[in-house]
Formats: sequence, structure tokens, C-alpha cells
Amino acid sequence: MLLILGVVIAATAVIAFIARRAKEVDAIESTHQPEELRSAPGVGSGDGDAPGVDSEVAGPTTVEQVAGVSEAVVESEIASEPVVSAEPEISRMQRLRSRLGGSNNALGRGLFAVFSRDRLDDDVWQDLTDTLIMADVGVESAFEIVQAVQEIARSRALSDPADLQGVVRGVLIDAINPALDRSLAVERSGDLPAVVLVVGVNGTGKTTTTGKLARLLASEDHDVLLGAADTFRAAAAEQLVTWGERAGVPVVRGAEGADPASVAFEAVSAGVDNDVDVVIVDTAGRLHTKTGLMDELSKIQRVIEKKAPVTEVLLVIDATTGQNGLVQAKTFADAVQLTGIALTKLDGSAKGGIIIAVQRELGVPVKLVGLGEGPDDLAPFEVVTFVDELLTP
Repeated sequence: MLLILGVVIAATAVIAFIARRAKEVDAIESTHQPEELRSAPGVGSGDGDAPGVDSEVAGPTTVEQVAGVSEAVVESEIASEPVVSAEPEISRMQRLRSRLGGSNNALGRGLFAVFSRDRLDDDVWQDLTDTLIMADVGVESAFEIVQAVQEIARSRALSDPADLQGVVRGVLIDAINPALDRSLAVERSGDLPAVVLVVGVNGTGKTTTTGKLARLLASEDHDVLLGAADTFRAAAAEQLVTWGERAGVPVVRGAEGADPASVAFEAVSAGVDNDVDVVIVDTAGRLHTKTGLMDELSKIQRVIEKKAPVTEVLLVIDATTGQNGLVQAKTFADAVQLTGIALTKLDGSAKGGIIIAVQRELGVPVKLVGLGEGPDDLAPFEVVTFVDELLTP
């Protein structure tokens, strides 16, 4: 009898705790959400991309809907596959260099053709411009790069196209801007964890990048927690749990269709309560053309920041999308304060020039690059390495 009474009391306490959490989130958002967001199309009524989400943070959730940290840790400990130590950074960069050098490098081949010409004439400059544009550097950036190369060539009295290779290399490095801060803001601030928000459209490799980032940070001795706030896609939470098992980190998740802001808030709250170093929140993939869902993303950031500051907002861009990736970046920048770009699928693309275009338009640095499906195929972006491999035919 005493055992049954104890179970009832414990269950009542857990339900009361979850209810208090939900009310806290609801109170936070209700005081900061403008009327136009509460009535925005696609929020609370569905818009064809995902189930409708109530514009106010969802009411009390059950223990099964939002897994506590201790529960998530158990999931990691009983993973079906053992946790394998991540590769050190130098091994990652060596493999990335090899992958990039063997990729479908149209820019490298195009530039090699230019440098192989017999003489330096107008056709060389036109072909150089066309090659850069085809690599998604962008029209304005391409003209600026060619103009800079021409000025250097004239000042040095160059007449052989082969002599342009070193000049183009230097100008491209300057265009990508090595001075930009590409470090990840993943250090604790006092009693609060760093919070990384991962955003992007469907199909870019967003959830996979989130998992790989957790593995990378865990290998650097950061205490990491994952938040599965992509509640629109049925497989997203399960996919993130699998990555959590690989990295040996806990995952806070919600039920399919649960309010993303509520799940994100729970994840950050768990991170604060358990003194983790970094909370990485995976958000639902959304089309940049859907205003309601972009407003929902802004809401997630506002709610999280009532618990802890968002220190990093990473936009995941698929390198194969070319200039459409730039359109995505501009729209996401209007919804949230982007701090960095994670460029995926660079190994199967001729579109690496998008790095220059994105940074030129937004001033947001590419911080991470992915070149493969392996768990360690994500590494910090290095400007000189990238340009050198880009120039390899």
C-alpha cells in the first residue's frame, strides 16, 4: 500500500513539474508575441508543408512526449551501436582535402583551361568571368574578382595566362575573407550553456549536420545535449536520437506535431538544470518562402532566449543548390540572427563558389563544411585549403 502511494505521489509531482514548465513557456511567449504573428497564415492552421502549430506554446505535455535528460541518457547508454571515438581534427581535414580534390570540380577544370591559353587576351578575361559565374560565385563577385586580377596583371606586366594562377588564388582567398571569425561560440557563459540553433530548408542535411556537430563537440570534451525541435517530420526525432547514440549525448524530444518552441525551451531548460556545456537545437526544415513557418522560427529563438542566450545560429545550405542557397540565406537572415553557415554536400558539387556569394551578401562566414555521409565528414572551414583544392582541376 505504501509503495502504491509513493508511486502516485511521484507521478503527481512529475506532472505538476511539466505543467509548470509549460505555463512558464506560455507566459514568456504571450508577452512577446505580436498580434500579427498569432494570426499569421501557416501558424496554427497548417500551410501544406507541415501540420498546423498553435501560435501559442503548447499546453502541458506528458512525460513520454518530452523525455527528461536522465531518460535520454539511458537511451544513449543502451544504444544498439557502440559509441566510436570521433576522429581528431587533423584527420578530418586530411580526409576533407582528399574528398574536395576528387569532387566534381568544374571551377578547377575551367580555370585550368584558362591558364593553359597561349596568350593573355580579352577571351581569357571573358572565359575567367564565365567560369566564376558558372561556379555560382555570383555575377557581381565574378566581375570584382576579374577586375582585381586584371589590375594585378597590369601592374606586374604579365603576358602569360599561366602566370595568372597565383594571382587568382590570392584574389579568391581575399574574396572569401580569412579575417572573418569562423570559430563556433560554444563556450559556457557563467551558469548558462551555449545554445546553438540549427536552421535550414528540408533536404539540406540539417538534422545530419546537427548530429555530426554534436559528435564533433563531444570529441572536444564538451558536454553536449541535443534538442529535437523538428516535430513536423516523423523521422526527425528518431534520426537525432540515433545521432545522439553515436555521439554518446542525451536527446530531449517531443511528440510528433508538438509545439517546436516548447520542445526547444525544454531542451535548453534541461541543459541549464544539468550544467551541460552546449545545447544544440535542431529545428524543423522549412521553405524560405513560407512566411508563417519563418515567423515560427523567430518565435523559437525568442522563447529560448528567456532561458539562455542563443550563442550560435547556423544555417545549413546544400552546396548543390547554387544561387538558390543565397536566396535561402537572405530570407533566413530576416527571421533570425545568423552567425554562420554550414555548407553540406560540397563533395558532389561544382557550386563551391556560393561561399563567396553568401559571405559577400550577408557578411556571415562559412564555419563548417561537409563532404560525405560518414559521421566525421564535418570539419571547420579553412579558407586556404578550400581555395587550393578548388583550383585543382
